[in-house]
Amino acid sequence: MEGLLDFVLRDILTRVGGVDRCVSEFIRITDQLLPERVFIRDVPELLQGSKTASGVPVRPQLLGSDPLCLADNAACLAGLGAEGIDLNFGCPSPVVNRHRGGSALLEEPEVLYRIVLAVRRAVPGHLPVSAKMRLGLHDDRRAEECALAIEAGGASELVVHARTKTDGYRPPAYWERIADIGSVVHLPLVANGEIWTVADAQRCREVSGCQSLMLGRGMVANPGLAQAIRAMDAQHCEPVVMTWPVLFELIDQFWWLVVEHLDRDQQTGRLKQWLNLLRRVYPQAQAAFMAVRPFHNPADVVNWLKGQRLSLDV
Repeated sequence: MEGLLDFVLRDILTRVGGVDRCVSEFIRITDQLLPERVFIRDVPELLQGSKTASGVPVRPQLLGSDPLCLADNAACLAGLGAEGIDLNFGCPSPVVNRHRGGSALLEEPEVLYRIVLAVRRAVPGHLPVSAKMRLGLHDDRRAEECALAIEAGGASELVVHARTKTDGYRPPAYWERIADIGSVVHLPLVANGEIWTVADAQRCREVSGCQSLMLGRGMVANPGLAQAIRAMDAQHCEPVVMTWPVLFELIDQFWWLVVEHLDRDQQTGRLKQWLNLLRRVYPQAQAAFMAVRPFHNPADVVNWLKGQRLSLDV
């Protein structure tokens, strides 16, 4: 989730629990080997064993169309201690697609095969090479063909976002097509798309045939979602949603990480961005978003946080 789920938010969300692994924002690879500092800038978890502060592994994700160049960069990441390599064949961004990246490659299954094969050969055998794809670019007619190409290249796992590029992020997600893909490939599949609640997770598993799920916007809007799904798995009951006071503590921690790591002119925008998504689940986030929305000076956010803390302590 470019521009949103960076290392700061990964840190905060993995503190809650329930997450087995994170994938980084995509790192765009064109025609050169990137300097190590670029990888560390985007995935600073590489400096701590490729894990978040709470110990959750983070897998760097590469996006591009040149098999050899992607392989060289994957080898560099392996040398930096990456937990594995993930390949992006799903990004629907028009800019990315115009430059033959992301979901545009779903029109070229043979290129998917060459990319996965080159990366698989470039990194040590014990490191997983996973991939994420959509159902297709304009339609889903080649979904199975693309998945088979990724499998043939040697991928160890495949995440399927159950929509085409043309579908964008509009509901529904076509989870039944993941089941179709699962009937022709043998590598582990992970279902993704429109999982906002525990009930969504249950239904997605039933329809897709996948037990493993990737959470995106649903986890950002409801930071307790992965933990809630885990609780449901263990107890077979609907777990309690994280309370606003508990979430506020995470928001406060998030803010100070933003201040520590991001440029001043980015700070208030990042908080607004997260509060905007939190409004989907938390009514209190609506009031918080409206209060913070006019702020451009980080000092105003600090004062607002202090006021909120006082009101929560009453």
